[in-house]
Amino acid sequence: MEGLMKMLCLIGFVVLVAGIGRVEGAGECGRGTTPDNEAFKLAPCAGAASDENASVSRSCCAQVKKLGQNPSCLCAVMLSNTAKMSGANPQIAVTIPKRCNLANRPIGYKCGRK
Repeated sequence: MEGLMKMLCLIGFVVLVAGIGRVEGAGECGRGTTPDNEAFKLAPCAGAASDENASVSRSCCAQVKKLGQNPSCLCAVMLSNTAKMSGANPQIAVTIPKRCNLANRPIGYKCGRK
């Protein structure tokens, strides 16, 4: 009887782990990453994201261009805990693609519930 209970517990655990793996799909930024992880890639943009008069570096523009391919990821990154803790101002951060003169930027794309 004890062996049967151990076996049922093991099977239950395997089913639980398999179910969790399936529920966790790709987020806004794709599989294997999170908006917080992607926010670290925007470290060169820290000054430009908090001061609208600051110049935007080439490395910042390159990272924004990559993230800009997926507007929902870019929004998730700007609203992430990492971005908030860095002092980034979302209203200023959304001006960076324009300040980088990116032709294929999400125009009029709003982040959040507004």
